[in-house]
Amino acid sequence: MLMRWIIFGIGMAGTLHALADWPQFRGPGGDGIYPPAKDGKPHGFSVEWSETENVVWKTPIPGRAWSTPVVMGDQVWVTNANEDGTKMSAVCLAKASGRKIHDLLLFENAEPEPLGNRVNGYGSCSPAIDAERVYIHFGSYGTAALDRATGAVVWQRRDLPCRHFRGPGSSVALYKNTLILTMDGVDVQYLAALDRKTGKTVWKTDRTTDFGDVEAGGKIRGDGDFRKAYSTPAFVTVGGRVQLISPGAKACYGYDADSGKELWKVTYKGYSNAASPVFIDDKMAIINTGLGKAHLLGVRLDDQLTGNVTRSHVEWDVIKRIPTLSSPVVVDGKIYVTSELGVLSRIDPASGKIEESIPLKGNFTASAVHADGHLYCLSEDGEAMVVRLGVPMKIVATNKLDDGFMASPALDGDSLYLRTKSHVYRIGGMP
Repeated sequence: MLMRWIIFGIGMAGTLHALADWPQFRGPGGDGIYPPAKDGKPHGFSVEWSETENVVWKTPIPGRAWSTPVVMGDQVWVTNANEDGTKMSAVCLAKASGRKIHDLLLFENAEPEPLGNRVNGYGSCSPAIDAERVYIHFGSYGTAALDRATGAVVWQRRDLPCRHFRGPGSSVALYKNTLILTMDGVDVQYLAALDRKTGKTVWKTDRTTDFGDVEAGGKIRGDGDFRKAYSTPAFVTVGGRVQLISPGAKACYGYDADSGKELWKVTYKGYSNAASPVFIDDKMAIINTGLGKAHLLGVRLDDQLTGNVTRSHVEWDVIKRIPTLSSPVVVDGKIYVTSELGVLSRIDPASGKIEESIPLKGNFTASAVHADGHLYCLSEDGEAMVVRLGVPMKIVATNKLDDGFMASPALDGDSLYLRTKSHVYRIGGMP
């Protein structure tokens, strides 16, 4: 676990982020886990809140954007976009007060492609942050690095093609001195690593997926909907090599994180994947196959991974109560998943069997996070269920805010940062 935090945390000067920061989607390890305190004591995150209780501040962010906040130092950053996607921006809030420090229009689009669904927005890609800069990404509409102190644009790219078809969704990931972008559209599918300092392409790797939809003459059958995906990669060290694990439509890939070279893949039928992979002690990757009928796969990680390892390395395949959108969380060697219909399940990674399930209230798109022995699960109806993990699992609080959640939570110090469809909140902690 510590190795993954180090991989994510190396900044421009080679120093580590403080573990209290939440520098990217799903936190410092990319796994939804807030790292425990060195002294073993609880951080003190709030368990109960409402519009009138334990709210340090509440700041309106009008628009249609579901990105997770990122937190570092005295700043909180989110992406934003208007309802029709013609304007895309970055917003910086003061951590202490919630005051808007920057509201920066970055990209204007004459004819953005319609979303076509209620789930996505034009600002769903979560940003990432390091000691010097914040990295803002809107898929093929544009990517930019901003100076954290001034908000000035350091570099930007608008030349990375991808027809997202229903809006972009993959968040950026940080690895050493690079920014990893995932571009899985109906037309092209690839990953690219950009130099954090200059924005120049370090490597670019095309997916090698056989989608099985090419007709005679080379025409693609249908609209290409089954070729797209929205996942964010994660990193794991196998046999001394750092691998970038990236689920796409019809296949999940393991790449060399430094060169982008494809190492192995697992194939399946799912598409429009949004869930990030997680790991069991760097020995197993937990992969969600996405839409269609969602499967959760346990893929054994070893130094024999090469080529298509679907038959040789998939240890188990679970289809019951598996979400199509939210990411799993691994706590104390157990896997936790929250289905869209609000069923939280604990899965044994050795067998893939569901050990326990409990009903939650509402519908769920956001990925849960863990801290201090509690899982925080946010519903589209604006309710946040706090679940104490153990045997059995127990809901210890249900907290209601005025608007619904599509974005996942961020944590920092002793505060939660929650983004509803209309506001960003700081919950708990000293102002």
